[in-house]
Amino acid sequence: MITFQTDGVEMPPIDKEKVCRWLEAVARSHGYAMGNVNYCFCGDEEILSTNRQFLGHDYYTDVITFDYTGAGRVSGDVLISLDTVRSNAALVGESYDRELLRVIAHGVLHLCGIDDKGPGEREIMEMNENAALGMYPPFA
Repeated sequence: MITFQTDGVEMPPIDKEKVCRWLEAVARSHGYAMGNVNYCFCGDEEILSTNRQFLGHDYYTDVITFDYTGAGRVSGDVLISLDTVRSNAALVGESYDRELLRVIAHGVLHLCGIDDKGPGEREIMEMNENAALGMYPPFA
Protein backbone atom coordinates (compact mmCIF):
# COMPACT_ATOMS: atom_id res chain seq x y z
CA MET A 1 0.00 0.00 0.00
CA ILE A 2 1.29 3.42 -0.96
CA THR A 3 0.30 6.45 1.06
CA PHE A 4 0.91 10.16 0.54
CA GLN A 5 1.06 12.85 3.21
CA THR A 6 2.43 16.34 3.66
CA ASP A 7 4.37 18.18 6.32
CA GLY A 8 4.08 21.96 6.06
CA VAL A 9 3.36 22.04 2.31
CA GLU A 10 0.34 21.56 0.08
CA MET A 11 -0.15 18.16 -1.54
CA PRO A 12 1.40 18.31 -5.01
CA PRO A 13 -0.96 17.87 -7.97
CA ILE A 14 -0.46 14.18 -8.68
CA ASP A 15 -2.96 11.55 -9.76
CA LYS A 16 -2.47 9.29 -6.73
CA GLU A 17 -4.18 6.24 -8.25
CA LYS A 18 -2.15 6.47 -11.45
CA VAL A 19 1.08 7.06 -9.51
CA CYS A 20 0.38 4.03 -7.30
CA ARG A 21 -0.23 1.76 -10.31
CA TRP A 22 2.92 3.12 -11.94
CA LEU A 23 5.09 2.57 -8.84
CA GLU A 24 3.77 -0.97 -8.50
CA ALA A 25 4.81 -1.59 -12.13
CA VAL A 26 8.25 -0.07 -11.49
CA ALA A 27 8.77 -2.32 -8.46
CA ARG A 28 7.60 -5.38 -10.45
CA SER A 29 10.04 -4.54 -13.24
CA HIS A 30 12.82 -4.94 -10.65
CA GLY A 31 11.45 -8.19 -9.25
CA TYR A 32 9.63 -6.76 -6.21
CA ALA A 33 6.06 -6.63 -5.01
CA MET A 34 4.71 -3.46 -3.43
CA GLY A 35 4.64 -3.40 0.33
CA ASN A 36 3.98 -0.37 2.52
CA VAL A 37 5.57 2.77 1.13
CA ASN A 38 4.81 6.15 2.66
CA TYR A 39 5.61 9.33 0.75
CA CYS A 40 5.86 12.52 2.80
CA PHE A 41 6.13 15.78 0.88
CA CYS A 42 7.79 18.61 2.80
CA GLY A 43 9.88 21.76 2.40
CA ASP A 44 13.61 22.34 2.48
CA GLU A 45 13.88 23.01 6.21
CA GLU A 46 12.20 19.71 7.12
CA ILE A 47 14.39 17.66 4.79
CA LEU A 48 17.52 19.45 6.03
CA SER A 49 16.54 18.68 9.62
CA THR A 50 15.93 15.01 8.75
CA ASN A 51 19.20 14.82 6.83
CA ARG A 52 21.10 16.18 9.84
CA GLN A 53 19.27 14.08 12.45
CA PHE A 54 19.24 10.68 10.76
CA LEU A 55 22.09 10.75 8.22
CA GLY A 56 24.54 13.27 9.70
CA HIS A 57 24.49 15.30 6.47
CA ASP A 58 24.35 19.09 6.63
CA TYR A 59 22.85 19.88 3.24
CA TYR A 60 19.56 20.13 1.38
CA THR A 61 18.45 17.28 -0.86
CA ASP A 62 15.41 16.41 -2.90
CA VAL A 63 14.72 12.95 -1.47
CA ILE A 64 15.62 10.80 1.52
CA THR A 65 14.59 7.15 1.53
CA PHE A 66 14.34 4.98 4.64
CA ASP A 67 14.42 1.39 3.43
CA TYR A 68 12.51 -1.37 5.24
CA THR A 69 12.37 -3.72 2.22
CA GLY A 70 12.36 -7.45 2.89
CA ALA A 71 11.14 -10.76 1.51
CA GLY A 72 10.70 -9.42 -2.02
CA ARG A 73 8.44 -6.54 -0.98
CA VAL A 74 9.52 -2.91 -1.20
CA SER A 75 8.72 -1.03 1.96
CA GLY A 76 9.89 2.27 3.35
CA ASP A 77 9.42 5.95 4.00
CA VAL A 78 10.28 8.47 1.29
CA LEU A 79 10.67 12.13 2.25
CA ILE A 80 10.61 14.58 -0.67
CA SER A 81 11.37 18.31 -0.50
CA LEU A 82 9.08 20.04 -2.96
CA ASP A 83 11.25 23.17 -2.66
CA THR A 84 14.32 21.31 -3.93
CA VAL A 85 12.32 19.48 -6.60
CA ARG A 86 11.13 22.87 -7.89
CA SER A 87 14.63 24.42 -7.89
CA ASN A 88 16.20 21.32 -9.48
CA ALA A 89 13.55 21.32 -12.22
CA ALA A 90 14.40 24.93 -13.06
CA LEU A 91 18.13 24.19 -12.91
CA VAL A 92 17.93 21.34 -15.44
CA GLY A 93 15.20 22.92 -17.59
CA GLU A 94 12.61 20.27 -16.76
CA SER A 95 8.95 20.71 -15.85
CA TYR A 96 8.13 20.56 -12.14
CA ASP A 97 5.66 17.71 -12.72
CA ARG A 98 8.17 15.53 -14.55
CA GLU A 99 10.94 16.24 -12.01
CA LEU A 100 8.55 15.36 -9.19
CA LEU A 101 7.74 12.03 -10.86
CA ARG A 102 11.47 11.39 -11.31
CA VAL A 103 12.06 11.91 -7.59
CA ILE A 104 9.03 9.78 -6.65
CA ALA A 105 10.44 6.97 -8.80
CA HIS A 106 13.90 7.55 -7.30
CA GLY A 107 12.53 6.61 -3.88
CA VAL A 108 11.09 3.30 -5.08
CA LEU A 109 14.27 2.55 -7.02
CA HIS A 110 16.26 2.93 -3.80
CA LEU A 111 13.85 0.46 -2.19
CA CYS A 112 14.58 -1.91 -5.10
CA GLY A 113 18.27 -1.79 -4.15
CA ILE A 114 19.59 0.78 -6.62
CA ASP A 115 22.09 3.17 -5.08
CA ASP A 116 23.49 6.45 -6.38
CA LYS A 117 26.40 7.41 -4.14
CA GLY A 118 29.25 5.17 -5.31
CA PRO A 119 31.37 5.30 -8.48
CA GLY A 120 29.17 4.82 -11.55
CA GLU A 121 26.00 4.39 -9.47
CA ARG A 122 24.54 7.80 -10.34
CA GLU A 123 24.50 6.88 -14.03
CA ILE A 124 22.79 3.56 -13.25
CA MET A 125 20.18 5.38 -11.14
CA GLU A 126 19.55 7.91 -13.91
CA MET A 127 19.11 5.11 -16.44
CA ASN A 128 16.56 3.44 -14.14
CA GLU A 129 14.79 6.76 -13.47
CA ASN A 130 14.45 7.31 -17.22
CA ALA A 131 13.14 3.77 -17.70
CA ALA A 132 10.61 4.33 -14.91
CA LEU A 133 9.48 7.64 -16.44
CA GLY A 134 9.05 5.81 -19.73
CA MET A 135 6.57 3.52 -17.97
CA TYR A 136 4.41 6.49 -16.87
CA PRO A 137 1.67 7.00 -19.49
CA PRO A 138 2.06 10.73 -20.23
CA PHE A 139 5.81 10.33 -20.82
CA ALA A 140 5.81 7.00 -22.70
